[in-house]
Amino acid sequence: QVQLVESGGGLVQAGGSLRLSCAASGRTFSNSGVGWFRQAPGKEREFVATITATGRSTNYGDSVKGRFTISRDNAKNTVYLQMNSLQPDDTAVYSCAAASSPWGYDVGSRYKYWGQGTQVIVSS
Repeated sequence: QVQLVESGGGLVQAGGSLRLSCAASGRTFSNSGVGWFRQAPGKEREFVATITATGRSTNYGDSVKGRFTISRDNAKNTVYLQMNSLQPDDTAVYSCAAASSPWGYDVGSRYKYWGQGTQVIVSS
């Protein structure tokens, strides 16, 4: 079992930055691929970024490429999402998810464990 807790969300002006954290406890987190997803009101869940267990491979959704960076510190059981050049369209609840394999996926159904999410609001 893996428990995930997101933090770092909040209110930021357009053009600003935030860093989200996904802290894990329980099962060996360092063996799990991790993804970030977001969901805005009235919209479907959207893939944001993913990172493999070793951190050597990452992948991003088209809407965040070049602005967001995913990273992890397995010694701290934490995955980060650095978000720069934020825009109002980035407003959403951001959730992290851990897979039961070392690989990262861009589909939510491939993840077994989910956090509760953290709200990000970007004002114009």
